[in-house]
Amino acid sequence: MRFLYPELLWLLALLPMLALIRGKRGPAPALVFSTTSLLSSMAEGRKARPGRLLATLRFLALALLILACARPQQGNTTTEIEASGIDILLAVDVSGSMEALDFTLQGRAANRLEVVKSVIRQFIEQRPNDRIGLLAFSGRPYMVSPLTLDHDWLLQRLDALAIGMVEDGTAIGSAIGVGLNRLQDPASKSRILILLTDGMNNAGAVPPLVAAEAAEALGIKIYTIGAGTKGEAPMPVVDAFGRKRLVQVKVDIDDETLGQVAALTGAHYFRATDTKSLEKVYDEINNMETTTRIIKKFENYRELFPWLVAAALLFLGWELLLSRHSLP
Repeated sequence: MRFLYPELLWLLALLPMLALIRGKRGPAPALVFSTTSLLSSMAEGRKARPGRLLATLRFLALALLILACARPQQGNTTTEIEASGIDILLAVDVSGSMEALDFTLQGRAANRLEVVKSVIRQFIEQRPNDRIGLLAFSGRPYMVSPLTLDHDWLLQRLDALAIGMVEDGTAIGSAIGVGLNRLQDPASKSRILILLTDGMNNAGAVPPLVAAEAAEALGIKIYTIGAGTKGEAPMPVVDAFGRKRLVQVKVDIDDETLGQVAALTGAHYFRATDTKSLEKVYDEINNMETTTRIIKKFENYRELFPWLVAAALLFLGWELLLSRHSLP
């Protein structure tokens, strides 16, 4: 609901002032007597005091007329957003090595997967009109969410992503193969696979480069991301007594193969060594794969002032009727 002329609503502030002035002055006398002796007999009869009710009705009518002049309108707005035609599948490594604590989140040490989920959430929120899916992989690929425009559902599935949900390992080639099967819609303007891993291909039956050649033939871009510091990273382990401690483990990321996979499909390979660089990677991909958002907005407003004018006239008519009956 809105008022077309909201500045007129300030007139409502004058009504209490008018009521105060009227109350101090009192009503004008209807008759003037030269002596009060005639009033003694009148005092014995029953008195009616309609003045206060009549004034209230008059002020209510005036307030309604001011509201009517401000033109209240009730609107219905419909917004239509057309899908961009770009399909994006996010493939995320959930192997045990993603527990390494070489990233930070909100000023504290955090494992790789925790940070990746936070950065991907921002990426999804920046692309509301793209169909986006989510694929987890370690020893084998696991489809977490198909391509969808329901990003609320997608974000719920992203929250459910966890290390150990699939048997351990790093099946990069198999993950690409499953991703290609999910990106088969020929009606899409562009099809993109964004694959993030912190290791080397050591599982699955499909070599990464073979899968990349298939992606090239299908016209699907594969952006690859290697996540993890260079050298060694702190990894939480549990000893024989059930105590947790950190040990330094070597970071093994196959930069060469990941770079070749991206190059074969006309995309890019990125290396993210900390949280800030990972955020920058997804920002760069977001900027490179821009879309035009098509929004259609329809507005329809219904005038409400006739109802207020009718109510004001009703109060004025009631006041007129009561004033006539209150006369002697």
